[in-house]
Amino acid sequence: MPTTVLATKLFAPARRPLLVARPRLIDRLDAALDPSRRLTLISAPAGFGKTTLVADWIEHSTRRQPATRVAWLSLDEGDNDLPRLLTHLVAALQGVEADVGSEALDFLHSAPALPVEATLTTLINDVARTAGQIVLVLDDYHMIEARPVHEAMTFLLDHLPPQLHLVVASRSDPPLPLSRMRTREELTELRATDLRFTPDEAKSFLNQVMGLGLSAPDVDALETRTEGWIAGLQLVALSLRGRADVSGFIGAFTGSHRFVLDYLVDEVLQHQPQHVRDFLLHTAVLDRLAAPLCDAVTGRADGSVMLEYLERANLFVVPLEEQRAWSRYHHLFADVLRARMLSEEPDLVPVLHRRASDWYEHNDLSEDAVRHALAARDFDRAAYLMELALPTMRRNRQDAMLLGWLNALPDDVVRRSPVLSVFYGWMLMVSGDLDAVEGRLDDAERALAATADGPTHPAPTTSANTSGSTSGADNEELRTLPMTLAIYRASLAQARGDVAGTAQHAQHALEMAGPGDHLARGAAAGFLGLAAWANGDVEPALQTFSDAVRSLRSAGNLADELSSTVVLADMWLAAGRPIQARGLYERALQQATAQGGAQGKAMPLTADLHVGLSELDRELGNLAGATQHLETAKALGERAAMTENRHRWFLAMARVHEADGDPDGAIDLLDQAERLYRRGFFPEVRPIPAMKARIRITQGKLSEAADWARERGLSATDDLRYLHEFDHLTVVRLLIAQHRNHADASTIREAVGLLDRLHRAARHSARSGSLLEIHMLQALAHQAQGNRTLALDALERALGQTPEPQGYGRLFLDEGEPMVSLLHAAGERGRLGDHARRMLRVGRPAEDAPDPVAPPSRTDTLSDRELQVLKLLDSTMSGPEIARELFVTLNTLRSHTKHIFTKLDVNSRAAAVSRAQERGLL
Repeated sequence: MPTTVLATKLFAPARRPLLVARPRLIDRLDAALDPSRRLTLISAPAGFGKTTLVADWIEHSTRRQPATRVAWLSLDEGDNDLPRLLTHLVAALQGVEADVGSEALDFLHSAPALPVEATLTTLINDVARTAGQIVLVLDDYHMIEARPVHEAMTFLLDHLPPQLHLVVASRSDPPLPLSRMRTREELTELRATDLRFTPDEAKSFLNQVMGLGLSAPDVDALETRTEGWIAGLQLVALSLRGRADVSGFIGAFTGSHRFVLDYLVDEVLQHQPQHVRDFLLHTAVLDRLAAPLCDAVTGRADGSVMLEYLERANLFVVPLEEQRAWSRYHHLFADVLRARMLSEEPDLVPVLHRRASDWYEHNDLSEDAVRHALAARDFDRAAYLMELALPTMRRNRQDAMLLGWLNALPDDVVRRSPVLSVFYGWMLMVSGDLDAVEGRLDDAERALAATADGPTHPAPTTSANTSGSTSGADNEELRTLPMTLAIYRASLAQARGDVAGTAQHAQHALEMAGPGDHLARGAAAGFLGLAAWANGDVEPALQTFSDAVRSLRSAGNLADELSSTVVLADMWLAAGRPIQARGLYERALQQATAQGGAQGKAMPLTADLHVGLSELDRELGNLAGATQHLETAKALGERAAMTENRHRWFLAMARVHEADGDPDGAIDLLDQAERLYRRGFFPEVRPIPAMKARIRITQGKLSEAADWARERGLSATDDLRYLHEFDHLTVVRLLIAQHRNHADASTIREAVGLLDRLHRAARHSARSGSLLEIHMLQALAHQAQGNRTLALDALERALGQTPEPQGYGRLFLDEGEPMVSLLHAAGERGRLGDHARRMLRVGRPAEDAPDPVAPPSRTDTLSDRELQVLKLLDSTMSGPEIARELFVTLNTLRSHTKHIFTKLDVNSRAAAVSRAQERGLL
């Protein structure tokens, strides 16, 4: 779900009019922009002027080098949420280069399980295509503690393009590969010893900036006592204002920074008027300051006047934007104020947080409202606010933030709320923790039953709750919650492979739904259709799922209606109707395109429709069309794809790579698909491990395929279920290949026996798609036994008994030379010869190609894939960048490069490009 970008995090602090000139540090930062340097680290304790120095340097650098652009991001505790951090990072970069990061944002907004490397890869590639230099500043990096964030930043540093330089300001060294970068001279470091004021700088600060007019001995004494610590000098200067005995005051200070700081803060606070001191302490609970917010928290009406006074008095107020509507306290000063507040008025702290929460709620800033309610430990209010925010958060897919909120609530508070319990269960299922889901759904049912006896948690007493409601959830949501519970239970059963349970819970939801509950009826009918499909009953599945689509249409839910196209198309393929599936995709794409055009953006499933059409094009041998659909889907971005379908892009691209003679690249893509796949949405009728095993079989890597079968516990004598049919058809292929390799009669008998049983099961359920593949494999099994007549009979049944044989091609040709020889024979025999000859043309790369599956006649002929690699070699892209562009591993890319070098008789990248240009290949 999209994270709201807090604009004030993206502004560099305004440069103060009076600053100590620090040319020695400015020059070092300028030198750090050498292309060989990746990272500038400014690491020192609080109060050493890190942020001020970087802001001053930016002012100098952009004036002297206008081509250098600076993106700024101030970090806070919330940025330990990786999606939130990356969203703001992209926003910072887009502030200086609008064309970067769109695809990265699509990844971020699409799923709870964030593909970090893929997201960063797209962002890095975007930056690499820009002109000029960008400096990205990450200020206050010490706020980051989450390991995933550190790992993401390490990946960014390891792959940083030359156009981007990273500046990190932190109170402590971050867990980044500093030692390695130091060894490679890729790191510039500024530390406390560099940042501390020199005696001359201290004199300039105290006498010119702060206007104190101190004597040289007094300046030297303060510089020595504070060791050039800038915050300490600033606090001393504030305490010295108006004092008569300056030297005596300075002479009384000894001790460490902490004690000096405590004493000076006491002095600063004690020398402020009481109303200023109260304002400082009471507003210290806020991370950001705005006049109306301060008024609400303090109960006063002088917020604007006070903030102006604090800034003029240099009382550690940092503007967050040029308009100065928002500001904050210096972090160190805020820490001390909060500690003082807890010491002096601990009972008032939660009251202040509640007031802040109330103000944020009134101003529709739910994230801050919830955060302050949690800080006040007012968990009932926090739960109420979460329920209010829930519909919007679910609509915007802010799942990660909501899960963080729920984890911050005491477990009993979540369990008392039926709405929060249901959503917590759904979040657990999406994250893959299926075992914990059922308990949460049980909690929701108990809490829902308790609502009949009274509120699940006390209603907040703020003015925000004027309706008398005791829950953030509206009555309609509570009324439909039993149906939602049943639907979620059906989804859980489906994720576990419990077909009977899926149907039972879906039927229960359908029985509870009234005639007007179109959304619930559509979801329930959908799961009934999925249960029928999982049982292999394709015709009933199509009918029931079509009813679901009609209910979704009646509910006005166009997105869900169109997203069902993917499921319906898969069902039509199971019924042996690829042409019907294509028509479904094309109609849905036309509707989605028209609707998206009206809204000015792509609908959330448009990319999925292109992926589906790609699979159908690939089946007909139209690899160019298939690739074009996939490129279109990629260009539309993850926002135009449903979460549950994101893995399918990689599946489809893997099939294209396989058909294009790149099995290793196909395996790489299937690995990526497997990482993205989420159980619980649809029946797993094409398990990815089995797809990988089929490729291994075609490669002749039978031992790896056999390992897969053993790990899955598969054999030719298994009980048959439709959900295992794809696995068993893969086992058949393995047994046939083993027979060809070793002439083992037992393996081919096992294959024939398994095919006979699969045939009976598919015929019983009238699954034409299954029967087509089974007949085809029976033809291969009979051929392997040496019975060509039975093989051709089986092949004719495959072509003759399917309702739409003209929709198939690669299914047959992917079986290699044995199937090609049968198709040639079938092309000369009987009434189905036209279909056989058409399939042979599907595999023909050009009209004059001698054989659709024969290898190139010349050893120096480059494949289409190798030509694609060669074109990228003739670019400035590095090897890892080319691998990412092609969605393959670096090892696979090296294999392609080695083949290219061999065929062109060269031994370097430059020589390959030169030779290719000589031959007119580039």
